Amino acid sequence: ALLDRVEVYQALEEAGIEIPRYAVLHRDGILTDEELGLTEESDSIDINGVTFQKPFVEKPLCAEDHRVHIYYPSSAGGGQTQLFRKVKDRSSIFITESKIRRTGSFIYEEFIRTNGTDVKVYSIGPDYAHAEARKSPSLDGKVDRDQYGKEIRYPVMLTAKEKAIAKTIAITFMHNVCGFDLLRTKGKMYVCDVNGFSFVKSSPKYFDDAGVLLTSIILENQAPYLINEIPRIISGQDIPIIRRQSTINLNLNLDPTLVIKKQNDELRCVIAVMRHGDRNPKQKMKFVISHPRFTELFSKVNINNKDTIKVKKPKHLQEFLDLVKEVLNRQEEEFVIASKAKELYQMKTVLEMYGKFSGINRKIQMKRQNKKGSQDVKSKEHSFLLILKWGGELTNSGKAQAEQLGRYFRLRYPGDHGIARTS
Repeated sequence: ALLDRVEVYQALEEAGIEIPRYAVLHRDGILTDEELGLTEESDSIDINGVTFQKPFVEKPLCAEDHRVHIYYPSSAGGGQTQLFRKVKDRSSIFITESKIRRTGSFIYEEFIRTNGTDVKVYSIGPDYAHAEARKSPSLDGKVDRDQYGKEIRYPVMLTAKEKAIAKTIAITFMHNVCGFDLLRTKGKMYVCDVNGFSFVKSSPKYFDDAGVLLTSIILENQAPYLINEIPRIISGQDIPIIRRQSTINLNLNLDPTLVIKKQNDELRCVIAVMRHGDRNPKQKMKFVISHPRFTELFSKVNINNKDTIKVKKPKHLQEFLDLVKEVLNRQEEEFVIASKAKELYQMKTVLEMYGKFSGINRKIQMKRQNKKGSQDVKSKEHSFLLILKWGGELTNSGKAQAEQLGRYFRLRYPGDHGIARTS
């Protein structure tokens, strides 16, 4: 249901949660827009008698499609803002076209004015919710980031009603790990999106709380007798788990004999959900190059004959480094190489970092620009988009966090030696 925006809105309505006023335009490829009840004017649209004055929002029915458009009235200059998944420091662009899309199926809803902020709510079970505010992507499209490259967000205190909404959503969608978008305006609040399995990206307290709560939920349903026996050693302190009757019935039908066979229990595995430690920002460089030597190497590495290859193995990365050195030595003879000398020198510097290839801190991606079967592909020189990515190494703080986590896992579980790596 979470992948269909219409089903999400219907479930929210049935649960008594306020959502923006909306209408659905479902194009089936047979009926025309007029037959489907769509009428478009300069500053409004009408869908089967439901009228929306600009500004209004146009969302694809599939929740995985983030190409959301906002249309503005002529009194405000017209045009539209096109939202998309964040790319570097952009999350939207403005264009002057004012007409709606004429292909695809969409939800149309009224635009809720929120003074330029969105509230993101993350819940763990029905009784816990963490909220953050960010600058709305419809404001100017620029993503505000901190010194570490993370989007700037601010902690938010939820009202009692908003906490009740979070609880209702967790129960309605039966998701113990859930997120949703909240729009606040003039003392009211509307839910405009629900996301399954959403985590806060940079809040140590949230992850500490999530670890305790998820452990409690799992043990309540799988091994209730263990809930008070396993030590809670989070942030260096014992945190008690309060047993409660789970609000979400998972209908596991557990064998009652499991509860009494304590002496025969054996720890077989541990499943953990975690994020990496503190690290340096990732970096990326793109450029287009057309040269027979790069074509040869692409063909050599591309054993599956695809239009895109990803290079991570030390052997192949070394081959790219050798090739870059080779062509740079001939840059005075070849105009193509001379025109890309700056990018190739940057690539050489990155590939020579650390002295050897190990780990996953560098990778290369090559995308064929020419379509298969075209005249260009039949020639010896292909045009490639070359993408080089590097960085993201753990900082000293991140290494300390990883070591602390390793020690914690060895002491966290019963047994003579804790958890030992066996493979």
